[in-house]
Order: sequence, then C-alpha cells, then structure tokens
Amino acid sequence: MADWTDKLPEHTRDYIAGRRVDEVECVIADVAGVARGKAMPASKFATQKSYFLPNSIFLQTITGDWADNPFDGFTEPDMVLVPDFSTATAAPWTADVTLQVIHDAHDQQGNPVPFAPRNLLRRIVGLFNAQGWTPVVAPEMEFFLTARNTDPNIPIIPPIGRTGRRAMANQAYSLSAIDEYGKVVDDIYDFAEAQGLEIDGILQEAGAAQVELNLAHGDPVKLADDVFYFKRLIREAAMRHDCFATFMAKPIEGEPGSAMHIHHSVVDTKTGKNIFSDRKGGETEAFLHFIAGMQNHLPAAVALLAPYVNSYRRYVPDFAAPINLEWGRDNRTTGLRVPVSDPSARRVENRLPGMDCNPYLGIAASLACGYLGLMEAKLPRAECSGNAYSGSDELPYNLGDALDVLEEDQAFREVIGTEFCTVYNSVKRNEYKEFLQVISPWEREHLLLNV
Repeated sequence: MADWTDKLPEHTRDYIAGRRVDEVECVIADVAGVARGKAMPASKFATQKSYFLPNSIFLQTITGDWADNPFDGFTEPDMVLVPDFSTATAAPWTADVTLQVIHDAHDQQGNPVPFAPRNLLRRIVGLFNAQGWTPVVAPEMEFFLTARNTDPNIPIIPPIGRTGRRAMANQAYSLSAIDEYGKVVDDIYDFAEAQGLEIDGILQEAGAAQVELNLAHGDPVKLADDVFYFKRLIREAAMRHDCFATFMAKPIEGEPGSAMHIHHSVVDTKTGKNIFSDRKGGETEAFLHFIAGMQNHLPAAVALLAPYVNSYRRYVPDFAAPINLEWGRDNRTTGLRVPVSDPSARRVENRLPGMDCNPYLGIAASLACGYLGLMEAKLPRAECSGNAYSGSDELPYNLGDALDVLEEDQAFREVIGTEFCTVYNSVKRNEYKEFLQVISPWEREHLLLNV
C-alpha cells in the first residue's frame, strides 16, 4: 500500500491522514464527459498497474445506446487504462475513505487511443508545445440548482431556498440570492478543499438558482480534469440538500442558458511572456491571428461546444448568449470577448461553449481554433464596438447542421483528429436521429387538433 500512496498528491495524502483507504474508483471520461470505469478495493488497486475496458465506451450515446463502430465492427478490443496519479483525489461524499484516479487510455501497443477525450486535449496542447508555446486557459462554470425532478414529463423548477421560497431570477451578483442555498455552496467549498481543487470565486448568475463558479487560469489538461471532477462534486453537494445540480445548456424555459466560457492566452515557453502582448504592452499580430482562427474555425467546433439538441436552445437573442463570431474589447454581446486586463494577462474569452460540453473536448476544440489561427496568420474581421446581438452570423443552430459543418472543415478535422471526428459523428448522428423520433409536448399542444 505504501508504494502507491507515495505517488499521491499532497492534498490526497493529507485527506487520508493515516486512515485506511477502502476503495479506489478508476475513472475515464467518455465522449459525453460521463465518468466510466471500475471501482475496486484499495488492496486490489495496490497490486494492479493497469486494467482493461473495451474501446466501445467511446461509442455509447448519452441515452445509453451504442453507435456503430466505424473501425472494429463488433470486436470491441480492450484498451489498457493506466492511472495518472497526479489526478488522484478524494471522493469526500462517500461513507468510507474512497479515492478517485483519472486513467489514460492506450491501445494494446501502448499508443494513446485517439478518440479518448483526455488524450485528444493533451495532443492539442502538444501542438502548441511543438511551436515553443504554452497554452493557458481559465474556464467559467455555470449551472442551475433545481428542485428534485424524477419525472421527465414535468418541467424543471427552481429549488426552495432557506427562506421557504423558490429561488428568483434576475438576481445576478446578489449575495442574498446565493445565501438562499448556502448549505449547498458550503459543501461545494468543503468537497473542493478535500479534493485539492481551487475555486477562484462563486457568484449568483441571472437565472433562478443559477450559479457561476470560476477557476484560476492554468494548464488546459489540469483545468479540464478539474471541471470533470467539479461536475460530480457539485451534483453530490446538491443531492445532500434535497435538490439537483444540472449542467444542461438550457434546463428551464424562459431562463438564461448555462455556458462554459473559456479564457485563452498563450505564453512563450522559454521566456514565460504572453505572446499576445509586445514589449510595450500593445497587442501583437499573434493576438489577432488567434482571434481570426476562432472566427474561421469555430463554426466547425460548435458540434463539440454545443453537443446536444438542447444546447442550441441557449443560442437565442436577448438571453446573454452569443450568437455570433464577432470580437470586441470588453463587449459581452460578442462571441469573442477581450476582457480588460494588464498586458501580461491579455486573453481572448470564447463565450460559445455550453456547460453541457465535455470539458476535455470543449477546451480542445477552442484551442484548436486558436492554434489554426496562429499557423494560418490571417487577420480577423474589424472589431465590433456596438451590439453584436443585433446581427446574424454563420453559426449552425442545430446539431445536425453543426455536424455537417464539422465534416466540411478539413483543417479543423485534421487538428482535432480524423479518427476522433469519425467516432464523434457516429455517436452524435445516433443521438440526433433518436431525438427526431420523439414527439414533444409543443407538437401535441399546437398540432394535434389544429392541422
């Protein structure tokens, strides 16, 4: 036992604090960002260097169905999953001492599985590294706390707060509003501390019981791991207090959607200087190239940033969601915002991703667009200084169209990986086809007796 626990991060060793570890959860994110894997006794984990799972876990849809395997037919060859001990952390909501460890997926020859989301993100980071650059990201997480909903036919409603009243909308940045569900927030803080996860801040968003959690900037793979862990711990904290936490892009009709805005900067690996700023503190050509890459390739990336039919319900005017590829300084109506900052912190905020996206894929897709911009060295459109909501743009507005655009952008597909795109298309086409067979309440209400 001592051998493997010596490999654990300090915060995890502190959590154990001499106690016996009962169970280890060996986890890996599938295409949807759902945690898959195995749980085993710690004594078993101590003697096992890796374990096996079929590669078909990346072909499972969000409904539990299985998409067609475009490579191996029905053979479902095993992958070798290897623990990344730097990710080992507590599962503090369990009764016994339990740890979680994210694993990496290799094929049986030791090569990274190209359609494993974490491998994909690591490869995108490697493209930057090969140019002497280090990408830096800072994700923002938005989510709703809701009343328990056990019947999918019943609309989602806000939870009851400590005052005995349901949470109200239009209370952005209100401390009183977030105090309504303070016990949930307290548990989020406690769980995060036990897991060694850093929170930059928590605030009330515009929706009813809509919360935003900000993470400090850092390494893209590490931040994606953190978002992956945060989603689970937030759900667990909510259920402790008789409510749900949802990361759906648009869970409640008439309320704003939930985004995962991603802030991007790139530093020179040797000097540590932000390549978006020159010696005098001005904007560089690389900064403009990065924005141009996003404008030129984000339409293809939307299929990864908005991965479900519900995702596109967020892309509507006047609900604080971007529906354009314009860029502007400190302009929240643009899809690409440049926040006010010091030259060393100059960055681009991509406001398109929904909180329902897989964090590994969302960050990878966003970085891929910026990388292509740096390599193509094109200039962006003129800055938008007015209301970008009033215009229209070339973004796809449903999942089917988004998948079509993804197929058409060959440069983006090559950076993301053609094998991954093939698997992703198979999974998402299956989900979209299944959704189109569902008859909605709107159709029954307005069409049943009127057409």
